[in-house]
Amino acid sequence: MGIFFGTDGLRGKVNEELTYDIAYKIGNALSILKENPTVIIGCDTRISNTYLTLGVASGAMSGGAKVIDIGVCPTAGIAYITRELKADYGVVISASHNSGEYNGVKVFNGEGYKLSDKEEELIERCFIREKINDCFNVGSFTQDFNLVKLYKKFLINSSENSLKGKTIVLDCAYGASHRIAPDVFRKLGANVIASNSTNEGEKINKNCGALYPENLVKRVFRYKADMGFAFDGDADRLIAVDEKGNVIDGDMIIYGLAKYYKKIGKLKSNKVVGTSHTNMAIEQDLKEQGIDLIRTDIGDKYVLAKLIEKNLSLGGEQSGHIILKDLSTTGDGILSAITVANMIISENTSMSKALKIDLYPQTNRNVIVEDKFRIMNSEELSEEIAKRKTMLSGKGRLMIRASGTEPKIRVMVESQDGNLNERIAEEIVTVIKKINVEI
Repeated sequence: MGIFFGTDGLRGKVNEELTYDIAYKIGNALSILKENPTVIIGCDTRISNTYLTLGVASGAMSGGAKVIDIGVCPTAGIAYITRELKADYGVVISASHNSGEYNGVKVFNGEGYKLSDKEEELIERCFIREKINDCFNVGSFTQDFNLVKLYKKFLINSSENSLKGKTIVLDCAYGASHRIAPDVFRKLGANVIASNSTNEGEKINKNCGALYPENLVKRVFRYKADMGFAFDGDADRLIAVDEKGNVIDGDMIIYGLAKYYKKIGKLKSNKVVGTSHTNMAIEQDLKEQGIDLIRTDIGDKYVLAKLIEKNLSLGGEQSGHIILKDLSTTGDGILSAITVANMIISENTSMSKALKIDLYPQTNRNVIVEDKFRIMNSEELSEEIAKRKTMLSGKGRLMIRASGTEPKIRVMVESQDGNLNERIAEEIVTVIKKINVEI
């Protein structure tokens, strides 16, 4: 991980941590790393997107790049279009699940994969120099918003079944999926109830979308729907709600798809990739069914790296990043929703039956801090963690980590004793806050 780039690109408050100048440097770095590259740029609906798009584009063109702006498009769509057009880079202007004052920059290579940590470090090294071509060798800038139709066609073609007869509620978080997701599900025959599905960037992720599934629960009940799907701002996450109003997180989606893929012969090596956050109950249940769970660090790029390394087909995160490796090069909320709907139809079952599992209680706390790395390295916190792990003694898990995209420390405690989880989490949060005050 570099100085500027985190676990999912570069992200921050606009004109504070993320400025036009930084966007310009990222674009210019791409023209340094590759001679006269073709760069695809797309975004979600945030107010600052045009500002930052022009920053990246200007930097890239200064060094001779050909820039194509495709407008509002989900992250996975930008990766797909980059690959289909054989471009050199795809750039996403989005802060994913964060609120509207934040924005970010993610970069994909020509094969549609997010850049590795080392490649992102190379971009950062280019920040100290600038490539400025003479007036006859600057790059070009065009806009082609129709290119998003390539991704839309791919999504429609990915469905093996008609969704006719199914009522599906969508929460598009006022983000990149606001138009394409309802259109795709309607084309597939579903009766679609779309909410938060307008281009209003000031509202993106605000009390809606994948981080607020309780809104989806209400609409599923109201419309007596068969299922509901909620996306985040750039639609690379999926959180679902079944017909009974149960919230289905990424872990549970992976669990259901893993069993289904094994049944139809699509689960390579009978292995699935999760993260250090994946619920222990899922790991144990899959093992009983002959499926091994491989864990990685938090971050969909690490899940993908393991899928590639082991030549596997399915992986993801509790937060809703689901990677269907045989179909996509990155997490794709819309594609995952289509796949879940197809599974339910093919199995002639309901979502509540297909994805049902009793998870271990898990307590999660996020603590905003001044210096997350200094706190993580403090002896006082290390001693507290060791003490609490002893209390769990093989009956559960404790995980403390610094957020890769925000000034936060995340605390997770998991065991079959929910009260114990709460107590341990609260005690660790108290220590973190104490250290934060002393810094």
